Amino acid sequence: MTRRMLGALTIGAALAMAGVAAHAQTAMPKNDYANKANWLCWTGKPGDACAVDLTTTVIKADGTETTEAFKPNPKAPIDCFYVYPTVSNDPGVVSDMNPGPEELGVVKAQLARFGSKCRIYAPMYRQFTLTALRAAIGGKPLPGAADPAVRQVGYNDVADAWNYYLQHENHGRGVVLIGHSQGSGVLTRLISNEIDGKPARARLVSAILMGTRLPIDKGKETGLFKTIPQCRQASQTGCVIAYSSFRDTIPPPANSRFGKAPSATQVAACENAAALGGGPAPLHAYLSNGPAISGQDSKMVWVKGQANPPPPFISVPGLLTGECVDKGGFSYLSVRVNAVPADPRTDTIEGDVVTNGKIAEDWGLHLIDANLVMGNLVDVVGAQSKAWLAKK
Repeated sequence: MTRRMLGALTIGAALAMAGVAAHAQTAMPKNDYANKANWLCWTGKPGDACAVDLTTTVIKADGTETTEAFKPNPKAPIDCFYVYPTVSNDPGVVSDMNPGPEELGVVKAQLARFGSKCRIYAPMYRQFTLTALRAAIGGKPLPGAADPAVRQVGYNDVADAWNYYLQHENHGRGVVLIGHSQGSGVLTRLISNEIDGKPARARLVSAILMGTRLPIDKGKETGLFKTIPQCRQASQTGCVIAYSSFRDTIPPPANSRFGKAPSATQVAACENAAALGGGPAPLHAYLSNGPAISGQDSKMVWVKGQANPPPPFISVPGLLTGECVDKGGFSYLSVRVNAVPADPRTDTIEGDVVTNGKIAEDWGLHLIDANLVMGNLVDVVGAQSKAWLAKK
């Protein structure tokens, strides 16, 4: 099993956490979320992990390059609250509260770009680690890994951080919830327990749940969330965008981890941020030109015969198209690479989970769920912010 594979093992923790009884309690002491050191990102705080270089090289179809600068908006009118996927290589079952390169890297890849539309809040939390997942997959689970109290601690941390934010920092502002894989699983529970049908629902601009399988009742716009429908247009607020991505050439196999709801009366939500109303649309991707969330550096050659531009990000307009499809009992974001062999630009992208040299088809493009539609998501959040403010 490669490091890339281990970097993608996020859904296992999310599913494990989802199966823990909501009343389970942990003996671990609570974190003090009044202490900004317990937050990865908090717009304006010293050491904000989202105050990073997001410079992007835009490579057109003819191979020419331009540089796109990024400018955050520390006075943005709404907030974003983010929960990161399983990235911790800490040695125990649950991670510590010290941010390492894994946590710092994932907020750069998945979150910081939203800083142009919202103030950002991203708590550290004691997540179920990659170390524990590796041990479980190898048939030698770490001591305490099956303890419901241990599995509960990550959710408790995020709930505590959310409640601190809501009570002390929100001040009636709209908020977008953003998560990926384990982070999406934690946020799904948080929304069900603390937001859906509750007073906090009035603050919800939208929820973006990537790399997950949110159940939607067949023929309806809602499902697990009773008062939060799927987003169908960019001006819609109080709604959810959820999806998992696969190559159009490698659709979900029968054993796929994503794309199918747990009940025959439901489907997995799929909303394409590039075309919320449905149909195919160009994806405004921001792909890594450095370390991916797996911790492995990109090996891409973006333009044949040319040296790669400097990190950290690459945009390739026109290269990718995405569409939410229902095929073979699965609902997912199908991603097409519009390869033109005669052009100098790359004819493929990285993003598959690979183990022993073979693509793990059941994972799809899980590693780059966020990167594929990052520009589209940022645009949607901007439109939703305007719509939410107009309704106040």
